[in-house]
This record gives sequence, structure tokens and C-alpha cells, in this order.
Amino acid sequence: MIVADTNVIAYLFIPGTYTSLAEKALRKDPAWAAPMLWRSEFRNVLAGYIRRKNMSFDTAVQIVEEAETLLGNHEYAVASFKVLELVERSNCSAYDCEFVALAQDLDVPLLTTDNKLLKSFPTTAVPLKFVSQ
Repeated sequence: MIVADTNVIAYLFIPGTYTSLAEKALRKDPAWAAPMLWRSEFRNVLAGYIRRKNMSFDTAVQIVEEAETLLGNHEYAVASFKVLELVERSNCSAYDCEFVALAQDLDVPLLTTDNKLLKSFPTTAVPLKFVSQ
């Protein structure tokens, strides 16, 4: 199992530069987890695509349903204390620290392309490019 941040989830379902890497990561480990927050962040990503006319509403609905199916049994609440503890020792947002907290709680890697997370939490965060090789 891995914890995937919202960008990695988006790369998997929205075709782009990192899609093939996300697909390889999924083939390597098909059990992806995320904090409950991922849903709101992912819907916001899709909202941007819809507003910019880069994606239809129907496509966005289909994508979110596929993503929710993938992560449906692996969504977790995280402790606020743990998130704030991680915030205190880094320059990362509370949103990002939710993913770190979950990865640490589950004792699995956090798959990300976020350089701030990779630098702040090198024993937890793993770059997408390395996992998918």
C-alpha cells in the first residue's frame, strides 16, 4: 500500500505529462490510500478543468467516480494533533501534512511530486518518478 497525494491521483486519471508514471506506480502497487481530504482537493482540480473548458462536466463526473472507486476502501481520517505536529516542524500546509500523517500512521510511503514534501519529509515522501521505474 502507498499513500498517494492528490496530484498523483490527478495524474492517474487526467491524461498529461505524468500519467504514464502514475500508471506504472499503480501497476507496482494497486492499493492506494489517502486522507478524506483528497476528495475535496480532487474535486477542486476537476473544477479548474471544467471552468477552463478543458474537460466536460460528464467527463469530470466519470473521472471522480473512477477515482473514488480506486480509493473507496482506503480513505482515512487523520488526527489533528499529528497534522499540526508535522506543520510545526515543516513549511508544508496542513493539507499536505494530512497525507504525511496518514503515510506515517500506516507505515507506508507517500507518493508525491511535491518538492516541499520531499524535502521536508525525506523518510516518508517518495518521488513519483522513483516508484514508477
